[in-house]
Amino acid sequence: MKKLLLALTCAAGPLISGAAIGDSRDHIMVVGSSTVFPFSKVVAERFSLKTGQKAPKVEPTGTGGGFKEFCKGVGVGTPDIANASRRIKESEFKACQDAGVKDIVEVFIGYDGIVIANSKKAEPIALSRRDIFLALAKVVPDPKGGEELIANPYKTWKDVNSELPAKAISVMGPPPTSGTRDAFVELAMEGGCKAFPWIAALDKSDNARYKAICHGVREDGAFIEAGENDNLIVRKLSENPNLLGIFGFSFLDQNADVVRAATVDGVEPQFETIADGSYPVSRPLYFYVKKAHVGVIPAIQEFLAEFTSERAWGDEGYLAEKGMIPMEEKRRKTVAESVKKLEPMSL
Repeated sequence: MKKLLLALTCAAGPLISGAAIGDSRDHIMVVGSSTVFPFSKVVAERFSLKTGQKAPKVEPTGTGGGFKEFCKGVGVGTPDIANASRRIKESEFKACQDAGVKDIVEVFIGYDGIVIANSKKAEPIALSRRDIFLALAKVVPDPKGGEELIANPYKTWKDVNSELPAKAISVMGPPPTSGTRDAFVELAMEGGCKAFPWIAALDKSDNARYKAICHGVREDGAFIEAGENDNLIVRKLSENPNLLGIFGFSFLDQNADVVRAATVDGVEPQFETIADGSYPVSRPLYFYVKKAHVGVIPAIQEFLAEFTSERAWGDEGYLAEKGMIPMEEKRRKTVAESVKKLEPMSL
């Protein structure tokens, strides 16, 4: 135990974030994205069976919440790995650096799509990013015309687009701490926001206002925050045919018997359309590792080797079976080599 504490102190400076003297840990701690959670969880289970090591503890705290814990410092009281359904933000990276988390290894693991789904008991729905923005934005262009914004007046999908059903807009999705939420507002809502040229022009002239318009989600009950629980959204959809839900493709893949995805801009979210980028609401997935913990907390490097093995993240790997979209083989080899060398990232 003394060796463990001494090694952590030497590798990363004094223990911080509340790890008490005498604490120790015999397992890897992983926090972060609820989207990456099922992938990380299955790797943890396979890793434990293969090596006999205690399985890593994986907690779905959300991407933002995961980085908050990860960046508190180094030591046995802090997580070793943060899962993320988006790349780490500059502000988060700086928070890590300021707290003494100096060497961070970024691991790009593959792709996922964000789907908007409903119950198979309901009729299929085809949406555009413009429809999504108008349905869910806090403020929208005045339908009377001009370059004015008003509080979102739309009550039904038909109000948004005459070709859509006359059903109340009711969408369940992730909270602001979720990487899925970040990616959804950036890819789907901002994509629809750009359909209005005068708003798109604000990106260069007044970026703060542009982001506020394009990323602001309405708070009048039409959008319902579900917490960091995609399984809850799937269950609610199966119970309510009028509800739509936002979550990662992997959950759609695992629950294809009860829910179906809307097309977005005419493209259905499928393995192939996410991999080739033709589905417009797709994103990369990551996890981040504290280099200072490697060699101190048992078996981190072995866990990384399992995650970046072809049997896990390859085209025919068990993560693809769980719904993760593999990156191209050449890039997998490059990332795996970088991970093996524990090369720290920079922004």
